[in-house]
Order: sequence, then C-alpha cells, then structure tokens
Amino acid sequence: MARVLKGHEMENSISHERLYYRIGEVSRLTGLKPHVLRYWESEFKVIKPHKGGSSQRLYRRKDLDLILKIKKLLYEDGFTIAGAKKKIRDLERFENKQMKVKLVEKGSDGNAHEFLMAVQEELKGIREMLG
Repeated sequence: MARVLKGHEMENSISHERLYYRIGEVSRLTGLKPHVLRYWESEFKVIKPHKGGSSQRLYRRKDLDLILKIKKLLYEDGFTIAGAKKKIRDLERFENKQMKVKLVEKGSDGNAHEFLMAVQEELKGIREMLG
C-alpha cells in the first residue's frame, strides 16, 4: 500500500513549476483513491481537471489545494458532503471579496468607502452563518 505524504513531505514533493498532475499523482499525494477523486469531481463543481485529447484528467495546483481542503472538511472536521459544499462556497465568496478589497486598495475604484462598507456587511453575514 502506498504511503500517504504528510505536511512538509507533500509540500516538498509538489512542484510549484508543474502546471498539471495526473489522477494517479493526485491520488498518491492526497491518499485518496482515484474513484473518490472522480466522485468528488461530480459533487464539487469547483474541482475542474482539464481533460486533454487523451481524456486523461489533468489537475492544476488549485484543484489539488481544493481536494486537500475537502478532505480535511470531510475526514477531519466531520462535515457531510452537503456541509462541505456549503463551506467551500462560503470560502470562495470570502476569497472573492478579499480580491475585490485588494483591487479597491490599489485604487481601481473611486468609491472605495461605500464598497468597503458593503463588504463589511457581507462579512458580518458570513460570520453569523459560520456561527
């Protein structure tokens, strides 16, 4: 049985220069069987491996990071699939809001104060949802 890489071992074995990883490599790096990865792909629409001419799934670093987040939510934090989907959606919304704030900070929007007030209200709502 293949040994699952942990923490810094996985970080060291993941090349930041590579664009894509095959399903077998992702399976080895995450400790998840390929059929689990394919199932999660159908459940979590944010996992979008590229399928080239050979129909082989090619995962990006972003996909690998999402798979690791989902694995933690399901296996360590005890979330259901539905709960993990909601948490991932909430995290994506939060990250999108952070990106907008960064754009405002760089001066791409003339009405920064109003925008930041709206973001603050949105964050309050997210905090309430997360408990």
